[in-house]
Amino acid sequence: MYLTKETKAEIFAKHGGKAENTGSAEGQIALFTFRINHLTGHLKSNRHDYNTERSLVKLVGKRRSLLDYLKKKDINRYREIIKELGIRK
Repeated sequence: MYLTKETKAEIFAKHGGKAENTGSAEGQIALFTFRINHLTGHLKSNRHDYNTERSLVKLVGKRRSLLDYLKKKDINRYREIIKELGIRK
């Protein structure tokens, strides 16, 4: 499995402040980005996997919603997470 408990804890510790802070917008955005990158790699080798493609589109939408929320609440945190994760826009 590509996403273990340790990997999740590491992502939340790096972006959410601490490993137990799973509700922070930055931590969730970082987790979605990790999953999006994994699914993108999968789709490059399996072009006709439409279920994965649909999941990828849903994840991108969720991440976009969280980014919009963060942009509205605190523009500095938004700019920091965009720069840190290398997300376009």
